[in-house]
Amino acid sequence: MATAWGIGARVAEDAVSLPQIRSESLGGSPLARRLIGGETPREWYLPRPSTAAEWRVRSEETRLRTASDWFAALSPAFDARGSARERLERVALQRGVVVTTGQQPGLFGGPIYTWSKAISALEFADALERSTGIPTAPVFWAATDDADFAEASTTWIALRGGAERLQMASQEADGIPMADCPLGDVGALLERLERAAGSAIDPSVLARLRETYKPSATIGGAYLAFLRTMLEPLGIAVLDASHPALLDAERPLLERALRRGAVVAESLAERAVALQGSGYSPQVADVAGLSLVFRRDDEGRKVRVAIADADRVIAQGASERLSPNVLLRPVVEQAVLPTVAYLAGPGEISYFAQVSAVATALGVATPLVLPRWSCTIVEPHIEAILAARGTTVEELADPAAVQGRLARESAPPGLMEALEAWRASIGEGADTLGAAAREAGSIVPPEVVEGARRQMQWRTERLERRLVAALKRRDADRQGDIATLAGALYPGGGRQERALNLVPILARHGMGVIDAMRSAARNHAEALVAGTPIPVDPA
Repeated sequence: MATAWGIGARVAEDAVSLPQIRSESLGGSPLARRLIGGETPREWYLPRPSTAAEWRVRSEETRLRTASDWFAALSPAFDARGSARERLERVALQRGVVVTTGQQPGLFGGPIYTWSKAISALEFADALERSTGIPTAPVFWAATDDADFAEASTTWIALRGGAERLQMASQEADGIPMADCPLGDVGALLERLERAAGSAIDPSVLARLRETYKPSATIGGAYLAFLRTMLEPLGIAVLDASHPALLDAERPLLERALRRGAVVAESLAERAVALQGSGYSPQVADVAGLSLVFRRDDEGRKVRVAIADADRVIAQGASERLSPNVLLRPVVEQAVLPTVAYLAGPGEISYFAQVSAVATALGVATPLVLPRWSCTIVEPHIEAILAARGTTVEELADPAAVQGRLARESAPPGLMEALEAWRASIGEGADTLGAAAREAGSIVPPEVVEGARRQMQWRTERLERRLVAALKRRDADRQGDIATLAGALYPGGGRQERALNLVPILARHGMGVIDAMRSAARNHAEALVAGTPIPVDPA
């Protein structure tokens, strides 16, 4: 059974050094990989600037199409304080630009890639300002209007002996935005997360969770409040996607999207044909007859507006709470903010091939998408186990294979060699018998001999599996170590940053982890500004 790191000297000793931050390839679909590799399909994506002069041109274009009072209109939706507000105000006063990214709510701040995205935007904004001299601020779009309860209600923690999935109690929340979905009492889940943190050298991050994840909060509200406490001191402003000030600012473009719903649908259908003709699948499936705009039904659930109902919905005015779907959101974001670029994950990069079709249909500029930075965090105690067991982060993607290899290596002298000799003798004996049978004039058909060979090989493989299983059972410590490694590096069987919660790592090692992540992300950001290949740590 998995237990917390807990206790004692080992955690305290590990806390002396920071985790290793390994920059990694972002991955994704073939289309996303093309863009990440710098091979931008120009018919679907806006080309990435690659010099300071080109970025200044891009920034100037962004300034010209953005209303000068954008910050005054959206200030309530930012509710920014401290360094984040100062940076936004400087950008607004000096007609600068913003770099955006965003994510839907996740339990207790969500997985590591929530923070990878935010740090990507921060480091890219800094790099862009250094290169161009134009004031630039990072903005995190907190998608509290998202209605995916399954995504918002779960997170993973790493424990000794494996990973554990924390899951909120189910709710009848289908279609309800997370900004309106009650959080309820998650105290028991918080306690489990705190136990997973072990001997925290920086308990302040746990205290911030306690302050923001209160029973009286909504899921989206708790997520928003926690992100702000963590990101604003870094200079990253967090925008509430459900705030009335933002909904008001979005409305003109949403109404245009309703009026031109048929044109948008036709443009998306043509893009889907083009993507499929080039061997790609559209990331977002089209639904015939529906626009890209949501409204609320009588129970507060988000429903797509039918293209045929567009005029009626527009006529309802402010009584209809409108919001964009995933393909329209980047276009809307660029309309209300001076967004010079959006830092995206692989799935987002793929659907930006459709976003450009939406922008064209609406007669507005195409948003620029850039690949975010990606990482795996290897804590000191995990590094120590990797070294002790002679394995690697990459090999742990298949923990069963690691267990098998280590079990074979632990076999008593001569056992596995004897098994291999037996396997070889089966092949040699079958070859000898087959040759003798042929010389005897087909007394035994060749297929009979071959069938006997295959059956004996299958029995040998089965015997080997039983031997390896027995060897695995002999070493409980090794089994526990591999389970620990897999839980920390591939929780739930997937990439760490897509599942594992960052808070216990921050509690164990302090906010220096964020500084280390920023340092690792800086090379990525500078490469994006300079138009050079994105650097990735060697495997």
